[in-house]
Amino acid sequence: MANPLLNNMQNYEHTLTLEGEPMTVNGTINKTFILLACTFLAACYTWGLAISGFTDKAQFLTTAGVICGFILGLIIIFTKKALHILTPIYAIAEGFFLGGLSAMFAASYQGIVIQAILATFTVLAIMLLLFQSRIIKCNETFKSIVLTATLSVCAIYIIQIIAQVFDRGIPQIFTTSPIGIGFSTFVVLIAALNLIIDFDFIEKGATNMLPKTFEWFGAFSLMVSLIWLYIEILKLLAKINNRN
Repeated sequence: MANPLLNNMQNYEHTLTLEGEPMTVNGTINKTFILLACTFLAACYTWGLAISGFTDKAQFLTTAGVICGFILGLIIIFTKKALHILTPIYAIAEGFFLGGLSAMFAASYQGIVIQAILATFTVLAIMLLLFQSRIIKCNETFKSIVLTATLSVCAIYIIQIIAQVFDRGIPQIFTTSPIGIGFSTFVVLIAALNLIIDFDFIEKGATNMLPKTFEWFGAFSLMVSLIWLYIEILKLLAKINNRN
């Protein structure tokens, strides 16, 4: 899901690199493109398997992708080691997952994947503009609000998963009702606001001259938010299509 823990700068605000090159914004952007390419290519592979009739292989890669992506994400967050190796592998794993997931949505809703991709990058551009113009200021109050909202959404998803084990569920919010669409819109907004925190991490990391390896960490952080945003937009569009 979201990654507020990735973007906490408190432990790094006074860190200066003493050896080698420091982290830069351009370096982080370049590494983000590398991770995006890894994700895109892996997603295309799983998508190709799905539409070619190799559904078993596609389902395996989809499941393996989400599990491996989750495990690798935790390793990256808590160790911050071998980032130049682990983050591309993470991106590939998430690509396998997203390719299968997107194929499932595309089978039921024509054109929904392209719409979700365009919407995701449109939101990314808007958030970047709002951040650069300082219309949205990423201060401690902002971070606290976004973190609280993010953890609340996470808790709701966990409760829903547990409830489904007992053939129950949280009423309305996962349906195509106005409440359900409103909830999905809210989650998309929270995912988008996490991008502001990612931008702030990257900017402060460069300003405080973190080690260059943190360019991979900043790129990873941004990818986590983008993947979450894309998935939530897919779900929102699916709900809207079901009402039409």
